[in-house]
Amino acid sequence: QLQLVESGGGLVQPGGSLRLSCAATGFTLDYYAVGWLRQAPGKAREGVGCISSSGSRTYYADSVKGRFTISRDNAKNTVYLQMNSLEPEDTAIYYCAATELVAAGCVDWYEYDVWGQGTQVTVSS
Repeated sequence: QLQLVESGGGLVQPGGSLRLSCAATGFTLDYYAVGWLRQAPGKAREGVGCISSSGSRTYYADSVKGRFTISRDNAKNTVYLQMNSLEPEDTAIYYCAATELVAAGCVDWYEYDVWGQGTQVTVSS
């Protein structure tokens, strides 16, 4: 069974940092681009960014550019989202998702084939 499992969420103060992990089980991530998306209460799902299968290309939403970094370790079958300078507006459930599609930039949410269960990130003092 193809699964993605996120971890690393939690409560952090404004200005703080968190690193989310997205581990694949049942398949290898080597041939998949991986995206991070988030959804805050009462808001639409929002793409945070994505990384190509090789890790050579990353793309970010304007709202997180310069603060968030996506990386991957294919040997560990894991993708990471490093979040720095967190703001209350970053509060959301964060999801990782994988797709075999090759695209310039991130694909739309409905084009992802495998999803994680989500992890809550709360930024509050």
